[in-house]
Amino acid sequence: MGEKIGYRRVSSLDQNLDRQELGNVDKIFEEKLSGAFRERPQLREMIRYARDGDEIVVWSIDRLARNLKDLTAIVEELNAKGAAVYFIKNSLRFARDDDDPQSRLQLHIMSAFAEFERDILKQRQREGIQKAKQKGKYKGRKVQYDHDEIARLIETTDMTITQIARDQNCSTKTVYRVADERFDEEIPVVRAKYQLIQIA
Repeated sequence: MGEKIGYRRVSSLDQNLDRQELGNVDKIFEEKLSGAFRERPQLREMIRYARDGDEIVVWSIDRLARNLKDLTAIVEELNAKGAAVYFIKNSLRFARDDDDPQSRLQLHIMSAFAEFERDILKQRQREGIQKAKQKGKYKGRKVQYDHDEIARLIETTDMTITQIARDQNCSTKTVYRVADERFDEEIPVVRAKYQLIQIA
């Protein structure tokens, strides 16, 4: 019989991990780090630690991965090791020998909804700033660093936070701030949409 392993993540240092109640687990991995970062030390350690017969317990799919591609890769990597993955909030469980196409479809749909909501929020934010600029009400902050380049490095490279900060001649705090601004990981999946999927 394997272990029950918990994984919890929040995007910033001032957020509380305790809201992600995982129940009784044998071991837990926790980190306060935006899911936008490719390098998530505790996630990688959890995957390394997992063994055949273990069950990975996560509060929701957006706590484990940053997008559909990332989510699929993590779940498949854990399943290949013989470990199952269970998402409490979404009531979804995935194991190596589980060949349930409906569950897999739900996983993809839920992840796609989460990505869509993040994109919509970012678009509204950009439109709001543009309208404020047109009315002369938006001054903005003095740009000191190339936030677009920092965001590109976060999204497309395997560089660590420290490496990105060094490369861009800025502080790690600036890198974290860009991640929070560009890659909002705290938007929950709309519950009503999930209920519709369940009914269907």
